[in-house]
Order: sequence, then structure tokens, then C-alpha cells
Amino acid sequence: MRNSGVAARGNRTSTVLGRRLGGELQRLRLEAGMTQQQAAGYLSATATKVVKMESGWVPVRDPDIRALCQLYGVTDDRVVDGLLDIAKTDRERRKVKGWWDNGLVPGAVDYIAMEDGALRNRQWQVALIPGLFQTAEYIRAMGVADLPWDDIDQLEAVVESRERRQRRLHGDNPLLMHAVIWEAALRQLMGGPDVMRRQLDHLCELSDLPNIHIQVLPFRAGGHSGVGGPFNILSFGEDKAIDVVHMDASRSEIWIEDAERSAVFIGMFNSLVTSSLSPHDSVQFMQSIAKGMRE
Repeated sequence: MRNSGVAARGNRTSTVLGRRLGGELQRLRLEAGMTQQQAAGYLSATATKVVKMESGWVPVRDPDIRALCQLYGVTDDRVVDGLLDIAKTDRERRKVKGWWDNGLVPGAVDYIAMEDGALRNRQWQVALIPGLFQTAEYIRAMGVADLPWDDIDQLEAVVESRERRQRRLHGDNPLLMHAVIWEAALRQLMGGPDVMRRQLDHLCELSDLPNIHIQVLPFRAGGHSGVGGPFNILSFGEDKAIDVVHMDASRSEIWIEDAERSAVFIGMFNSLVTSSLSPHDSVQFMQSIAKGMRE
């Protein structure tokens, strides 16, 4: 598990594949009983370099991978070739710059970059509408209510960023989105009845898209597996990339980036799906709540 409040260090950005590669190198080092200092000495490098490699903050060169595998006693060519493949793909992905690098929304770059590269997003929300589904006026109401903005331009930057992220829901290769939303998030009058009614109408419209599945977990479902708080699971196209779990804490982010821990959250999400209304019934449920806000 990793806490991450920043997106880049030393002008480098952590990537999904970089973290996966770094985790594998760390595992091999620990199995060989080696320290980071020993690995650094073998590479004629500093321990800081090894730390960055194992954390996924820098691209890793093929000669360094081969040298470390030799040091760690890795003789299986399939393992070495697999690491080299991950490193190559990671280096290619790092060359691509996205709109999120403009600095408009500091602190969110790492997540937005991951989301942009994902094929699928499974999300559980307790108190808020999922960000990719939020209307502009809902975002503004949420920002005014919760965050201390120095000026209105900062809030508008958040609105602009979120609207750009929402483009992933459309186009030729749209993001597959499956969201489970607790009833409380639908009834909370963020911005007042009119703003919330239009937000609910927007959710119903999004439900018509083939790549979007929205389910509501009603109060009457009783106890559920998501009491620990909201989370989302990002899935990627690369064969070597594992599912990554992301959670927003009060003033930080929590990432879970190994298969065993990710599987726990996948199981929790599947349980929430089973306890929730079907997508069709969820739309009817949201429409009924919106109707009550019109009266």
C-alpha cells in the first residue's frame, strides 16, 4: 500500500507499469537477501537510484535490469524477458504527454494520468456522485461547500479538468465505467434541489451509454461490504499491468498496487454489485428521487 500526495518527483512521473516493474525488482532483491545499497554498488550507482527504480519513479534501462537479474541469481530467461518487456512499454508510455501536465490541478496528475490510460473503472461511492459523472454546477457546489479556494479561477480549473476527463466516456474507445452509488449520495442536496435534480437527470442519461453501468445501493439493502469508504479500481490493457485500487483520504491518496490486495477490493465491489439494484431499476430509482425534488 502506498500513500501518494504528489504526482512527480524530480520531473519524473510514477506510472502503472513503472510501479509494477519496480515491485518485481524489489521482490527479486529481497528474495536474494540483498540490500538496496548492495544493488546500487553492483550498478556503480547511488542507493537513491535503486530506490527510484523500485518505486517506479524513473524509467529503467535494459542493462540495469540484466545486471540486477544476474546479481539476484535470476536465470530463467522468461522472467528476464518479461521484465524487459515491461520496461520497454513503460519507457514508451512515459514519452507521451497529456493535457493534465499543464499544472492546472496540482496533486491530481498521477491519478488523472492513470485514469487516462485505463480501460475500465469500477467505482464505489458513498457520499458523492462519481467525478466522471458530475455536472459542472454540482462540481462548483461541492467545491464551494468543502474547499477553501483563494480565488474562483482555482475552482474553475477543477471544473475544466473534470470536464476534460469526462471525454473518456465518449468517442471510439470509451472508458468502461461501472459505478455503484449509495443512496445517500443521491439524496444529499449538493447545491440545492435544482442542482441535484439536474445531476440525477444527467446520471439517467449516462446510463443509456453502452459503456456505462450505474447501480444504486439503497438504504434498505442494510449492511454491506463498502462501509470502509469509497474506492475505485482501475484496470489496464497491458498484460503485465495489475488492477490498481485508488482511495481518496482526507488530504492524501492511497494506492494499492499488488494483485493480492487488489483482489480483496474486487471481491468487495462484486459483493456491492450483487446487493444493489439492477441498472434498469437503478434508473427508475433515481428518476423517482429526482421527481421528488421537482415537487
